[in-house]
Amino acid sequence: MPNISSVSEFLLLALADTRELQLLHFALFLGIYLAALLGNGLILSAVACHHRLHTPMYFFLLNLALLDLGCISTTLPKAMANALWDTRAISYQGCAAQVFFFLFFISAEYYNLAIMAYDRYVAICKPLHYGSLLGSRACAQMAAAAWGSGFLIAVLHTATTFSLPLCHGNAVDQFFCEIPHILKLSCSDSYLREVWAVLFSIALAFGCFVFIVLSYVQIFRAVLRMPSEQGRHKAFSTCLPHLAVVSLFVSTAIFSYLKSPSISSPSLDLMVALLYSVVPSALNPLIYSMRNQELKNALRTLFPYILLKHP
Repeated sequence: MPNISSVSEFLLLALADTRELQLLHFALFLGIYLAALLGNGLILSAVACHHRLHTPMYFFLLNLALLDLGCISTTLPKAMANALWDTRAISYQGCAAQVFFFLFFISAEYYNLAIMAYDRYVAICKPLHYGSLLGSRACAQMAAAAWGSGFLIAVLHTATTFSLPLCHGNAVDQFFCEIPHILKLSCSDSYLREVWAVLFSIALAFGCFVFIVLSYVQIFRAVLRMPSEQGRHKAFSTCLPHLAVVSLFVSTAIFSYLKSPSISSPSLDLMVALLYSVVPSALNPLIYSMRNQELKNALRTLFPYILLKHP
C-alpha cells in the first residue's frame, strides 16, 4: 500500500546553496521582473493613450501585455521572496493558486496568439473585409473567448491535480508549482486522471498551432505575390514580431514538456522553465517595439506626456 500523506505545504527547488548566490538570484529575478513590468506597462499605456493605436492588432497586443504581466507575476515574486528570505516553503493553497493562475494566463496567452495570427491573416489576405470581420464587437468576443478558455483549462487542471493523493513527499523540483513535478509526488495509480486532462489540452493546443501555421502559409503566399517591395516590407514588419513571439513560446514549451526523461536534470528543467514562463514576458515588449514604427512613435510621445502630467 502506498504511504498517502496529508500535505499542508510544498518545498520548492532551492536555487542556490550559499547566501551570496541566493541574493544574486534575487537580484537577477528582480531585474527581469522590473523589465517585464516596464516593457508591458509602456505598451499598455501607449495603446490606451493613443487613438491611432485603437485598432484590432493593438487591442490584441494590449491583451498580450496584460497576460504577460499576469504570467510573470504568478511565478517570480514568490521565487524572489524565497531567495531573499532563505526559504523554500509555499502553502498548499498558495501552490494551488499558483498552478491555477499560471495555467490561466499562459493558456489564454497562447489562444490570444492564435487570434493575433488570424488578425494578421485577415489584414493581409482579406484587407477589404478587415473592418467587417474584425469589428470592435468581434474583437471583444474573441478576446473574451481566449480569456474564458484559459480559465476553463486552469480550472480543469487545478481541480484534477490537487484532487490526487500524494505518496512521495512534498518537495517540488522546480522554482514554482508546476504540474508535472506535482504529479511526480502523486500515487502511481491515481495520476492517470490528470493524463486525460493533459491529452485534452494538448489537442486544443495542437489545433491552435495548426491554425497559426496555416494562417502564416496563406500570409506568406499573399506577401510574396505583392508587386510592391514597400508593401512586402510593411507586411513582414507587422508579422515577424508575432511570428518570433509564437516561435519562442511554442519551442520552449514543447521542449519543456516533451523532452526525453534521459536528458532531464534539475538544472536543465529550471533553465527550460525560465525560458517558457519568464523570458517571453520580458522579451515580448522588446520584440514588438523593435520593428513597429507606430508603436515606437507612440512611446516617444508618451514620455513627454508623462513628464507634463507629473511635474
